Amino acid sequence: MIETYIVIRTQFEAIHQWPECPFDDVAFLRVPHRHIFHIEVKFKTSSDREIEFIRMKREVQAFLALNYIGKDLGKESCETIAEKILYSFHADFVAVFEDRENGAEVARK
Repeated sequence: MIETYIVIRTQFEAIHQWPECPFDDVAFLRVPHRHIFHIEVKFKTSSDREIEFIRMKREVQAFLALNYIGKDLGKESCETIAEKILYSFHADFVAVFEDRENGAEVARK
């Protein structure tokens, strides 16, 4: 038995911060700073081409343009962005990484 997923990957530029950061060695997180946020979204499918991934990617990009691209996200974290995408699109898995390095993943159980 196999499980099949389609995968959407995209990215956007935005600014965020963590004003309450309790760690002095990464105190720079307390002030607004820029990232390229890399997004991966997975949708479970039950048949070949059940979800057309180019069209789904366009929907995800439209959502990002409306809510995130080029904006100051305030205190919003990778975890929060991932959860919002997961719930907005009824996805099965979302990963959000800062500058392709560190990030968060959320998945449905």
